[in-house]
Amino acid sequence: MNLAPSPLLRLVGILVLCACLLAPAPAKALFGGVTVADEIEMGKKFDETIRAQMSFVEDPEINIYVKSVVERVAKALPPQPYPIRSAVVANNAMNAFAIPGGYIYIFTGLVLGVENEAELAAVIGHELGHVTERHVAKRMEQMKYINIASLTGMVAGVLLGSGGGTTGNNLGMALSTGAMAGAQSAFLMYTRENEREADHVGLSYLVKAGYNPNAMPDTFDLMYKKRWFMSGDSIPSYLSTHPGLDERSAYLRERIKHMPADVVKRDFEREQFLRIQTIIRSRMTSPETALAYYDSKPKAQQTCMDMAGRGIALDRLKRQQQADQAFTAALACAPNDPLVLREAGIFYFSQGNMNKAAPFLQKAAILNPKDVMSMFYTARIMAERKDYPNAISLMERVMHDVPEDAEVRYHLGRILGESGNIFGAHLQLSYSSFYGHDRKKAEFHLSKAKPLATSEAQKKQLEDLERTLKGPKDGKDGPGGDDKGGDKKSGPAKSSQWQRFAR
Repeated sequence: MNLAPSPLLRLVGILVLCACLLAPAPAKALFGGVTVADEIEMGKKFDETIRAQMSFVEDPEINIYVKSVVERVAKALPPQPYPIRSAVVANNAMNAFAIPGGYIYIFTGLVLGVENEAELAAVIGHELGHVTERHVAKRMEQMKYINIASLTGMVAGVLLGSGGGTTGNNLGMALSTGAMAGAQSAFLMYTRENEREADHVGLSYLVKAGYNPNAMPDTFDLMYKKRWFMSGDSIPSYLSTHPGLDERSAYLRERIKHMPADVVKRDFEREQFLRIQTIIRSRMTSPETALAYYDSKPKAQQTCMDMAGRGIALDRLKRQQQADQAFTAALACAPNDPLVLREAGIFYFSQGNMNKAAPFLQKAAILNPKDVMSMFYTARIMAERKDYPNAISLMERVMHDVPEDAEVRYHLGRILGESGNIFGAHLQLSYSSFYGHDRKKAEFHLSKAKPLATSEAQKKQLEDLERTLKGPKDGKDGPGGDDKGGDKKSGPAKSSQWQRFAR
């Protein structure tokens, strides 16, 4: 997986595109007020654009975990006019950001950068503090003229310009001046008061969610120590230097002194957090870096998951014999750990050893029924064995949990085609191309499916597909966008992390 070196550079293109998407000619003017409906509309458009442009984590183990932390903190919030939605961005920057409308994005680099779940929750609490206090909207409401297009550019300025580094400020300013004058966009940067308020409100959310409050100043201290190893672009907005990290840590610790003893002695919760860190480190950082981490860790301190993580890194480095040894050790250490079983099963699948992979993957799915990745690979093994009814049934379960994943749709289409269901194959391959942002290939498979729709059920499925293709996720020509063939044997339009072991 290729990770972008700077989230800000990546976001520039995203948000500029988003500004274009939100720029109808006679834009509605909002005199003196940014409504909740405006925030919801803006958040939805941002999310659609970001999802089309950035790499998001597909692994349900990671997504479910991060979502659970976000939801735990979100339950501490006062009633909100919109739900809080989260997503994990596959990017090694130590960053996170929230946008109006209740969307929050956590970078994999942040999960690797902090030391426990409470610190991750502290960052989430701070970011949600900006959302619940409507800091962006309140600043905008002091402007004399706002429309949705300029609003988008200005929020881009807030997200990019408050990154704590000179580069971030310049990028944010350059972006937002396309919609508003420079002075006006600068006016929208988070103020000292905004940051202080988000700190205090976020700390309250953290405590109410049951976490140790020391996690928030601990995170500030951690960032302060790491600042020499980070570019200005990589420093998140909540760590801007207005006020400075030392001042912010100090006033939070002063407040924590007055909290009950049982609150400040709460556990920082590391067990599940460290497991997720292992998957991110071994899968989503450079394999050389990951292997160096595991090799430098004393053997007495290595966990069963560390052994599995080492196996993943070795496999990525094409050192399969050593990877096999690492997975053998991990399985001996934790024979009933569903995550160890899953990763071992995927490794043996990648080696073409279906007989060895199948029992590990099946056992992992039984022990963790929410792990759709184990089911995904099990379904593919069933298809290899020509057990099409069970393969289709299982892959449809996976599709139900991740309906917009191009790779899952692609393999379901392939299995349906091999089983003789040509209509179903073209239907799913059209969805795969659409979610992979390849409009041309999606239309090709739609045209192939149309004459095959004979039953009422098939005609209804076709109508649903056509409605989807006309929806807001307007696909664009991606890799292979000029492909005229639409051949079922070709790969999906957009590769995902499910494809990391494509054979």
